[in-house]
Amino acid sequence: MAAGIYDFTIEQGTTINFEIQYRDNRNCPIDLTNYQGRMQIRPFIGATSSYITLSSSLDDTFTGINFSGSNNSLPPSSGSIAIQISAISSSVLDWSIPAYYDLEIYSGSGANTQVTRVIQGRVRLSKEVTLTP
Repeated sequence: MAAGIYDFTIEQGTTINFEIQYRDNRNCPIDLTNYQGRMQIRPFIGATSSYITLSSSLDDTFTGINFSGSNNSLPPSSGSIAIQISAISSSVLDWSIPAYYDLEIYSGSGANTQVTRVIQGRVRLSKEVTLTP
């Protein structure tokens, strides 16, 4: 299956929490048990640096990828993938022109790693006016 295309906007300084449902061509949820995820936002395709990197290990600010949905209550077999960026993490983002991202899931290791690009697109940053003291 080709990756879905989805463009979105990050509002700087706010909590980002959106969920996608990964389904097969019969519209059945794809079981994500034993999968990991990774996502990067970069200034342009092929850039060597990224603005932010997410993984399926949520960091201490709860930024990352969650295979249990945005409310952390669904089983991985539901096909739910939550993209979560904390207000702390989004407040330090800073770019002016649309950036690019993709979300990959993978299972296995070494030469047996199976990688699938689930979704990709462009990301705009809406800069905040009100700053946290």
